[in-house]
Amino acid sequence: MTKMKSWLMGAAAVTLAFMLTPAGAARADDAVPVPPNTGLTDTARGTVSAADADFVIKVRLAGLWEIPAGNMAQEKSDDPNIVKIGKSIAAQHVSLDSLDRQAAKKLGIDLPNKPNGDQLGWLNEMKNAEGKQFDQIFVDRLRAAHGKIFPAIGTIRATTRNDTVRKLAQQANQFVMTHMTLLESSGIVDYAALPTAAAPATGQKGPVPIDNQMIAAASNGGGVPGLSNTVILLVLAAALVIGVITTMRIFRAR
Repeated sequence: MTKMKSWLMGAAAVTLAFMLTPAGAARADDAVPVPPNTGLTDTARGTVSAADADFVIKVRLAGLWEIPAGNMAQEKSDDPNIVKIGKSIAAQHVSLDSLDRQAAKKLGIDLPNKPNGDQLGWLNEMKNAEGKQFDQIFVDRLRAAHGKIFPAIGTIRATTRNDTVRKLAQQANQFVMTHMTLLESSGIVDYAALPTAAAPATGQKGPVPIDNQMIAAASNGGGVPGLSNTVILLVLAAALVIGVITTMRIFRAR
């Protein structure tokens, strides 16, 4: 009985120490999570801001030039990988364009039917280029454009009040991330030519601003009012002790 008691107390101590130890970093081979589609409604409810409407229009504009750019890659490139990338981007933008037009119809947003001046200029560059020069222009123009809209989509996803815009932003985010990765798989992206991120504001540590509300939330129990991490640990420790005592009584009864 003495040995059993010592073993139980030792196990309790080890368990409690484990509970009080901060979680370590995730393993490098942990699976990357994919955002689920559940929970995203699409009823067109909620205020549509000027930024929301601009986002819906820009998604349409992206398809109006990236679909023909992808088609040109299939026709003009001598590199099988570039041909494959162009085919994938063109096909996926057809799907995204369909989603965008459906959202615009629900929200009453008028969409353009032709690329803007900058986009027409990029398409003309591609038309006038051949071989490796075409490949470089195709990859660099599309990669730069995707990099520019990527943070804008994140802002809309995080701030919009409209559920249809929110769902479209989440969908567009997945498309854009996929296209950036496809373009980078070419191995010829000129990263040095891409714009750099703005310097963080004075006094901030990192690209994400930290305010007093974030600090308060981090020090409390997951945003649950009145529940601190200390209280959680004390409750768990008490439950562990009760479990050990109950187990010891069971062994004594035998």
